[in-house]
Amino acid sequence: MADIFEIFGELSYFGIFLVLILVNASPILMPPSWIVLTSFYLLDPNLNVVFLATVGATGATLGRFFLKKISGLFRKFVGEEQKSNLDIIGDYLNHKKYGYLLASFLFGATPLPSNMLFITYGLMRAKSIGIYVGFWFGRTISYIIMIYFGNAVLQPFLEIFEDRLTGILLIDGVGIGVIVLFASINWTVLITQKKLKFVKPKIWRF
Repeated sequence: MADIFEIFGELSYFGIFLVLILVNASPILMPPSWIVLTSFYLLDPNLNVVFLATVGATGATLGRFFLKKISGLFRKFVGEEQKSNLDIIGDYLNHKKYGYLLASFLFGATPLPSNMLFITYGLMRAKSIGIYVGFWFGRTISYIIMIYFGNAVLQPFLEIFEDRLTGILLIDGVGIGVIVLFASINWTVLITQKKLKFVKPKIWRF
């Protein structure tokens, strides 16, 4: 991992931009992008924090765009009932002026695993510029904060997961669970009757 940072770090901001695209285009088995960006800054403290965060957020947003497009290809494997549910929540957000923008900003500005959000967007066939605008602004703000605090934020997180692969797998596992839960909610009942009801949690059909 250290070699990767050094290789791409030699390309300065462009190298960091490429890494953030690759990390965010992958659905699983990637460390949180704020850890990657903070690591680059700790390797070279001469980088401008605001510009670094902007470059990182742009790369992350472009990567999530690719992830959303790729995820949309797997919609045909989703069960019909879950597919209908995803379409209902998609229509609901489409009728909310800032629905997608606020949802993406929330995930972008917090440590929530946004890979699963964009996989869900892909399965929903969501189409809104607000998806990317909200995410970009959220990521820019969160990256600036994370980079400024550097080691104070990074070291405790890494100590929690001494085995980084275990930590990444745990985060991905939680994210997958969230997708299953999200797709199993009966959104028609929730939106129209304000009642929480679930449908059979069968996501994939082969």
